[in-house]
Order: sequence, then C-alpha cells, then structure tokens
Amino acid sequence: MFKKIIKGGQRKHSKSDSTDASLYGSGPKSNAVAAPSRNSDVPMAPPPMATVEPLPLFRDVPVSDRQNLFMRKIQICCFQFDFSDTLKSAREKEIKRQTLLELVDLIQSGSGKIMERCQEEMIKMIGVNIFRCLPPASHENTGQVATDPEEDEGYLEPSWPHLQIVYELLLRYVVSSDTDTKVAKRLIDHSFVLKLLDLFDSEDHREREFLKTILHRIYGKFMVHRPFIRKAINNIFFRFIYETERHSGIGELLEILGSIINGFALPMKEEHKLFLVRALIPLHKPKPVGVYHQQLSYCIIQFVEKDYKLADTIIRGLLKYWPLTNCQKELLFLGELEEVLEATQSAEFQRCVVPLFRQIARCLNSPHFQNWVNNDFDAQLLSACDVSPLTFHLSFPQWITFCKGGYNGTFGVLGYLLFISKVSTVLVAERALFLWNNEHIVSLIAQNQQAILPIIFDALEKNIRSHWNQAIHGLTANVKKMFMEMDAELFGDCHRQFEEKEARAQEVEEQREMTWKKLVDAAAHRGEDNMVTV
Repeated sequence: MFKKIIKGGQRKHSKSDSTDASLYGSGPKSNAVAAPSRNSDVPMAPPPMATVEPLPLFRDVPVSDRQNLFMRKIQICCFQFDFSDTLKSAREKEIKRQTLLELVDLIQSGSGKIMERCQEEMIKMIGVNIFRCLPPASHENTGQVATDPEEDEGYLEPSWPHLQIVYELLLRYVVSSDTDTKVAKRLIDHSFVLKLLDLFDSEDHREREFLKTILHRIYGKFMVHRPFIRKAINNIFFRFIYETERHSGIGELLEILGSIINGFALPMKEEHKLFLVRALIPLHKPKPVGVYHQQLSYCIIQFVEKDYKLADTIIRGLLKYWPLTNCQKELLFLGELEEVLEATQSAEFQRCVVPLFRQIARCLNSPHFQNWVNNDFDAQLLSACDVSPLTFHLSFPQWITFCKGGYNGTFGVLGYLLFISKVSTVLVAERALFLWNNEHIVSLIAQNQQAILPIIFDALEKNIRSHWNQAIHGLTANVKKMFMEMDAELFGDCHRQFEEKEARAQEVEEQREMTWKKLVDAAAHRGEDNMVTV
C-alpha cells in the first residue's frame, strides 16, 4: 500500500510543461535525454537557443524536416528585443522579422498541413509577442482629456515592425480555410480573447485596426465564443462609462458591434435589448463621446431598423443624456436624433412626442445665446470684426486677419474662443430647424401637430422677434408657415395664447419696476431725514 501511495504521488509531466521549458528557457535544466516518440510524425521540441541565428528556408529542407524547422523558427520568434535603440541588436531583429514573414507566407499559402503541436506553439509565440503591459496613456502622464485620435496621431508602438507581422500571422491563421476549427477554438480560448480585448486600449491606432479585424474574424469563425465576446465587450463599456471615461478602443469595439448587430436574428433576443439599454445608450454620457459618436450612432440606427418598436426607448435615452452646456455635443445628438426619427413609426413617435419637442424647443432657444452683446467686451468684439457673424467658420489665422489692428493683441486668442462658442450656439438652433427639411419627420409632426405646436410656438416666436441671425429668421419663418398651412385655427389659438402670456409677463414686469421704484424713493426719503448737518 505504501508503494502505491508513493507511486500515485509522483506528478505526471504534461507535454505543455516540457514544451514551455524547452522553448522559452523557463524551468530547471536537465541533462537527461528524451526517449524517442512512438509517433515519428510528432516534431521533437528543439533545444533552447541562446542566440538568434538564421535558419534555412522551408523550401530548402526536405518535407519530413519542415515541422521540426517550423518549431525552431517559432523559437526564434519568441525572442524579445529593445526597440528604444534602433541600432541595438539590428541583425537579430532583422532575422526575427524575416522569420515571421516566412511563417506568414507559409500559413497564407496553405502549402502544407501544420500539425496540432506546431499550431499550439505558434499561438503561444503570438501571445509572447503581443500580450504585454501597455505604456501609460498620454492623458495619464499629462492629466489632459483624451483627444480625437484622428486629430492627434498619439503614441506609436516602437516594436511595430515585428508586432505588425505577428498580428498578420494571427489573422492569416484565423481566416485560413486550412485551419482546423476544432483545434483553433481550443487554442484561441476565452483567456486569449480577453487578453486581445485588453489590447484595444493601445494608443497606437495601427494596432487597434489589426485587433478590430482579428476579433471580428474570431467572432465570425467560432460561434461558441460569441456570447462570451459580447459579454466581455459589455464589461469594457461599463467600466468606461461608470469608472474611467478613458479608453482608446471604444470606436473600434463599436465598429465590430455594428456588424454584429446587423446580423441579429428576429425577433430580437431580450439579451440584445438589455445591451442597448444598459450599455449603448449610456455611451452618450461620457465627455469624449465625439471620438466614437459616428460608430455609436450606426449601432443605434441598426437597432431601430431591426426593431422599430425600440425607437421610443432610444429617443427617451437620448433625451436622458442630452448635453446641457456642450454645444458641439448637442449638434451630434441632433444629427443622431434625425436618423432615429427617419426610422420611427407613428405609434412610437406619439409615445415620446411631448418630452422630445420640449427638448427641441430648448434647442431652438439655446440659453447660451441670450447674453450676446450685453456687455462691453462682446460689443468690442463685434465692432472688431470686419465680417458679419454669419461667416464665423474661420480658422484662428483667418480670425486674426479679419480683426482690426487695435484688437489683435487684446482679443486675439480669447476672442476667437468666445466667438467659436457663440457660433456653436447658433448652429444648434439652425440644426434643430433643419429637422423640418426631412419629409418623414414633417409627416410625423403633421399627424401630431395638436401636441407639438403649443410646445414649440413660444420658441419660434422668440426667434422671429429677437434673434440676430437672419438665417435663423428665415428658417423659423418657414416652419411657422408650415404649421399655419397645416392648421390655421390651431396656429391662431397658439398665437393668441402667446400674446396673452406676453401681456401678463409685461404687467408683472411693470409691477415689479413700480414696487422697486417705491422702495428706492422710500430709502432716499429716509436718508434725507437722517442726514446730519455739520
């Protein structure tokens, strides 16, 4: 019994253990000679290499030796180099690069079947190269808000000459028709996918593009991984929305999801609807939404086109996260809102018509515009400009050119920033009025004018009476004319109610001024009585 216990306690070493020790130089070294394998087709693990030396090409060796040569080339590709110094180990870097290119050509050509053991070591080698700690993001070093990657090139990975080829190798392996799906889905498991998703936070846009393509291919080829990938992306969004608001790859992940959503079967699963409500709609909240809004808007529209009944949910979600002070963000929301309304049916439109047009009315009378020339600074800025406010789509050098000489130093930078903010406000009102240029939206408004016109009539009338921009005047007049043609009686009732409301407001204002005047007179009279003559 004691001998059996001792025998059972001896651990049996797995193939992966021996492979890890031999390929990557980890584990204790042994002088024992491995016994020959019973299966002569299985390649033997090569001894660990101390230096990187060139190996013969696959076409220069017999077919029977190619699997073993493949293993030796994989071992060369596991070497890591310091790319901060371009001259350091230049020869070894080039050998590794050429070896990687040869592996890519081998996988792409499909000239020979790669054994399962070799595939396993190749995936391990890919992991050794691409799975790494990412450097701190630029905003972590400077404390600045993350910028649009299209405007700022950002960080570029120094090891990209090798990294690019490794990604190409992984992509070719995934898409190859010669790849055994059963073997590949075991090697590219959940752990591998999670590490790939972590790399989407890389600041190098080239790496994110490769990752986007590879993950999309993995999702398409391995159906067993699809729920896990969707859940993992969901978790990334949650962390971005509610914790960090900083992630470099949100746009790329949304591009993948846009394709995934397009393939959803109908009727749509409850899981997908929850993903819309809990992840996609809240993605409108973070400050850097402008960086990925185009991809986010595409995903939202895909949901509406798949199931028009979701339009009410989406519109109310947009209203929930509607920006209060960010004019540029409002422009994005108005553009997305128009696309959603184009796919909205009458029944869903009726459910959200009241809160929707209350918000549109606020856009027509943006509060950012109220104090345009109410102080000397704004008045001087207006007088300093040689052009009308309608031509404020200027770069900073153009702004300086158009400013008169006396104000260049005083109002140059600050004036430009101020005018840009003012112009954004004008554009919000203009963009909101453009909704009436859409025939489908106009037809929805016509069916619900009894509820809509009383909500927005005040905003339209204030634009006509007090807005400085002639373009806004013209657009507002066109909208009023459309409502008048739809229902002249309703339009007259709204106009009468507006006049009554204005009259009451005027009475209240006059009463306030009279009361204030009485207080001032009483204070002055009391001051005269208490005056001491010296």
